[in-house]
Amino acid sequence: MTAPSIAIVGAGPSGCYLAQALRKQWAEARIDIFDRLPVPFGLVRYGVAPDHPGTKAVTRQFERLFERDGIGFHGNLTLGRDFTLDELREAYDVVALATGLAADRRLGIPGDDLPGVYGAGALTRRLNDHPDEQGMRPDLGRRAVIIGQGNVGIDVLRLLSKPEAAFEGSELSPEALAACRATPLARLDIVGRSSAAEAKCDAAMLRELGRLAGLSFHFHAPLPAPESVEDQAVSLRLAAFHELAERHTESHTESNGCQIHFHFGWTPEAVLGEARVEAVRFHGGESGRETLELAADSLITAIGFAQHDPDLPGAPDAPRPDDQGRLAPGLYCTGWLRRGPRGTIPENRQDARAVAATIAADLVADRAERPLGRPGAAALPAAAIARATDFAGWKRIQAVEAAEAPAGRLCRRIPDLARLLEIAQATPVGGP
Repeated sequence: MTAPSIAIVGAGPSGCYLAQALRKQWAEARIDIFDRLPVPFGLVRYGVAPDHPGTKAVTRQFERLFERDGIGFHGNLTLGRDFTLDELREAYDVVALATGLAADRRLGIPGDDLPGVYGAGALTRRLNDHPDEQGMRPDLGRRAVIIGQGNVGIDVLRLLSKPEAAFEGSELSPEALAACRATPLARLDIVGRSSAAEAKCDAAMLRELGRLAGLSFHFHAPLPAPESVEDQAVSLRLAAFHELAERHTESHTESNGCQIHFHFGWTPEAVLGEARVEAVRFHGGESGRETLELAADSLITAIGFAQHDPDLPGAPDAPRPDDQGRLAPGLYCTGWLRRGPRGTIPENRQDARAVAATIAADLVADRAERPLGRPGAAALPAAAIARATDFAGWKRIQAVEAAEAPAGRLCRRIPDLARLLEIAQATPVGGP
């Protein structure tokens, strides 16, 4: 069987894992991965907390992918601006969308658009020096509320309360930290709908909080005993909550750092304020009919992600994928775009393998109706391809970011899009 030409839109973990899986199916296939940014790796580069460089280490295996013959990176190209989806489908035998879900989901309650309301995704991108978020200078004040107790909410809590000296060895730039923490927070309330046993955060994330100096932890509901539940993950999470609570009562009652308050079983009802956030009202509690009002200078939502691009799955009028990720003949989606904003980066590998198997089966079944042999990138608008950055350009960016690392940091990410393009598109010494 002739190897297909394959286009993947999105160079984050979903797209890279899919390219890996498809390359195993067809060693000779030409696979082109497109991204709107001049740099690859998407969520890994800009969505993982910058003080978790170990999680970002997966990019090393993705780099080996791009170093192989027949796999190309085309950055600085946007679907809908530089070429249409129809043009892409005409040029390639297979098109797979792996653009993820980047928009922070709204609360959908009165006041959720007040100044002082920030999405956890946008805040994390700002801390990672994403070019799109450089205008964001959040005014968090002295007291913030976080809604959402999953790992993203715990990430934000840690990044906003962690002592500055503890960021040594991370990828967090001093400039990004200063932009997001202009005033030290005195109090952080983190609120979730679920009980402590049902909270979506991992025990390891909570234990990491417990290792930070200068913080005190307060729980506004009794915590179940870890031994009272059979599920091991739940038991470990409850044990981690108990460790935080005990740390406060034993030695951190008079902490000079940020006070962190956990509230379980509360549903947001309204964001209160005139010109900006002043408080957040919840209902729930033990009876389900109680009311809680928390004073706040700012509110951070960590309740998931959504897709607002009308041309992609997830938008109200967009086609929905079937269970295998099919959107139309020769058109597929993978990762969060297929199954919604659930799961970790490694889970995207399993998803990619399943979608790759579907693509392989479809190409065999449909080869009479859809013969292979489409030309790939050569059939796309020449002006668009001329603007593209490549993997060699990414390596130049990577080298500059490492060379410019401030003391105590692994790198200094370049936040300016124009400078990223200048470095990526520079002619190498000795080149043509």
